[in-house]
Amino acid sequence: METVSNTNSQLIFAQGSPTDAFSHEELRRCMFGIFDKLGPRGKVLIIPPDFTRFHSRAGELTQYAYEYYGSRVEAIMPALGTHVPMTEQEIAKMFGDIPQQLFRVHNWREDVATVGEVPAEYVARVSEGAVDYPWPAQVNRLLLEGGFDLILSLGQVVPHEVIGMANYNKNIFVGVGGAEGINKSHFIGAAYGMERIMGRADNPVRQVMNYANRFVAHLPIVYVQTVVSAGADGLQVRGLYAGTDGQCFELAAALSLKVNFRMMDREMRKVVVYLDPEEFRTTWVGNKSIYRTRMAIADGGELIILAPAVERFGEDPANDSLIRKYGYVTTPQVLRYVKENDDLRNTLGVAAHLIHGTSEGRFRIIYCPGHLSREETERAGFEYAELDAMMRKYDPARLTDGWNTVDGEEIYYISNPALGLWAYKEKFA
Repeated sequence: METVSNTNSQLIFAQGSPTDAFSHEELRRCMFGIFDKLGPRGKVLIIPPDFTRFHSRAGELTQYAYEYYGSRVEAIMPALGTHVPMTEQEIAKMFGDIPQQLFRVHNWREDVATVGEVPAEYVARVSEGAVDYPWPAQVNRLLLEGGFDLILSLGQVVPHEVIGMANYNKNIFVGVGGAEGINKSHFIGAAYGMERIMGRADNPVRQVMNYANRFVAHLPIVYVQTVVSAGADGLQVRGLYAGTDGQCFELAAALSLKVNFRMMDREMRKVVVYLDPEEFRTTWVGNKSIYRTRMAIADGGELIILAPAVERFGEDPANDSLIRKYGYVTTPQVLRYVKENDDLRNTLGVAAHLIHGTSEGRFRIIYCPGHLSREETERAGFEYAELDAMMRKYDPARLTDGWNTVDGEEIYYISNPALGLWAYKEKFA
């Protein structure tokens, strides 16, 4: 456990261990200490995650920031990326009684400006030739034009399918980034190989975004990041890290690997994943159940996804339409579709998402959606099962995370795929 108190240090605060469990009061005290070290600030923008990262505890951190800065907080912009805007009810649940008029909606298609470009030669080199296009660094115009003297980026570091470990500058370049930058960054990782990226803090996508840091170096961005895990003591904040550069992220990522990564001694033959209806309404988000587990599932295995609130595929109509058109197929098929079809080639984020959502033909994926028909589900490339019947057989209220026996059959149960990464040790190089 380490605490850094030098106000001139790029690492402002670092505390955490696999056994730490921050109380609410301790989090508040630590956050106030961070703000004290930053010195006076008069115009603050907060960028927390959206409701799909509810368990990050960033909503609580946002409340402490508002409590500390008060009227100096001029805007709060959830890092939606491609996700749908938060509802008033979701804002109230995640951020408490912070005035809702402070919240701004990030429009990833319209509200952005390009601040620089990572050269194609660099992208090709770090991706080992997987792609060879330049990458535009894009951010919401509010960051550039708002005149803020503090941009507070809040979030959780956890294994991630696009960038290995979530957060840090991803919260800026993707969370409040633009369509072209998001699409192209997602495809870099997918083309390079998701299994080569997940759980790794250093990878081609992160290197591209680290290169792009120079284009926002003039902005007063401070990153505050949690590491959260579930254990016998419930869902707990295991670490809190703050700084102005990648050092705080690297420390958080190292802890996240210890508490969020499940290295399995044997492969899983049957996996059952439950998607909380408050958090998962689309396969765009719900497919965490696939890509967070596919390095642990045996060839010929079976993944059953209990998805009571899933009602569509994409988070916006355009992406939803493309997913329905092409479906979740193998990587070679997706790459062929990209070459042959302008609509998918111009929306590489969807192409990447399709790659993330496939088993590559290795194991069965059986979706049990509450609000998609059998025809819709099967046309998208999944098998279908009735939710009610599967919920009766695999009752989340009776299962515990990990190995269970149901009707004499061994299964592995996961109550929230967003909180971890599972891999068979021989498949994780």
